[in-house]
Amino acid sequence: MVKIPIFYPHIPKKLHQRLGETLNTKWIGQGPLVDKFEEEIGNKFNLSHPLFVNSGTSALELAYTLLDLKAGDEVVSSVFTCTATNTPLIRRGVKIIWADIDPHSLVATNETVRKVITKNTKAIVGVSLGGIKCDLTGFNVPVIIDACQAIGHNNGDMIVYSFQAIKHFTTADGGLLNLNDEKLYKRAKLLRWFGIDREKKKRVGWQAYQDREMTFDIEEPGFKYQPTDIDATFGLAGLEEYDDILEYRRNLFNIYKNELDGYKGIEVVDGKDNLYWLCGLILHEIDRDRFAKRLLDKGIETNMVQVRNDVFKIFGGRQKLAGMDSIENKYIYIPLHTKMTFADANYVIKAVKNV
Repeated sequence: MVKIPIFYPHIPKKLHQRLGETLNTKWIGQGPLVDKFEEEIGNKFNLSHPLFVNSGTSALELAYTLLDLKAGDEVVSSVFTCTATNTPLIRRGVKIIWADIDPHSLVATNETVRKVITKNTKAIVGVSLGGIKCDLTGFNVPVIIDACQAIGHNNGDMIVYSFQAIKHFTTADGGLLNLNDEKLYKRAKLLRWFGIDREKKKRVGWQAYQDREMTFDIEEPGFKYQPTDIDATFGLAGLEEYDDILEYRRNLFNIYKNELDGYKGIEVVDGKDNLYWLCGLILHEIDRDRFAKRLLDKGIETNMVQVRNDVFKIFGGRQKLAGMDSIENKYIYIPLHTKMTFADANYVIKAVKNV
């Protein structure tokens, strides 16, 4: 029986009340709270043009659409990530060039990207894995940062967040795309909702016809990626608690790191500007399967969470990548979430030390 799951959704204290208030209004679909959430999260994280959407994957799809990536285009992307980062590229027929990872932070670096970038590269996709910042700079092509596991970072030409159920805070499911280019932002805003200008429709009372003339047109076919005011209610409540969430997760992480880093060859995964979504361990001297079984026997859930993408058939097969190869059979994640107590963390530490 699992006593300490690896993930647990964070439900803000005021959420139930806020949801009741939203459900008693006219708007439960996309309405004024979506605009309010975009404004508040933009102010919180200094985002220039935040666009709230219905999933992190939708945000990535929009980013790739905005860059007009198509069959045969070459894109450098991190090999170690959730497959949602790279499957939209495959659907477009894009040629993915894998960037290796640093074997300590588990994220791609300027050095690993420079080794594979070519004159044909159209874009770079970096991943801030587990909350650790992927900071790619100095390239002359657009850089998309998949920060779905790192709500709060703000770097790259485009950055993507996820508010899926187990992230820092949640909208049940949802995402955000921030753009530094206003022209691209305006295009993305249209694409989010079928290519229709909602603001223009609002000005004409949501009427398609007026005086026997159409009140709007569609110039580019879009998607159904819009969020709802129910989603925004979740997001606003979670955003209010973000600082407390981050501090709590940091404290749990530091308990782990202080006790486990260096113990019997265990390396606690850490890196630049860590936002502590995951606590990863690299087991240099302990068998991973044995480790996972022994912890599960104690009621502690562990998981690999994500695997290198090049092992999947759709991506063309495994390649030699020194950093990824060196830790592929050694990494594992242990529980880290706001439902845990500090006593739970110490229970996990005791179990790890008894493996």
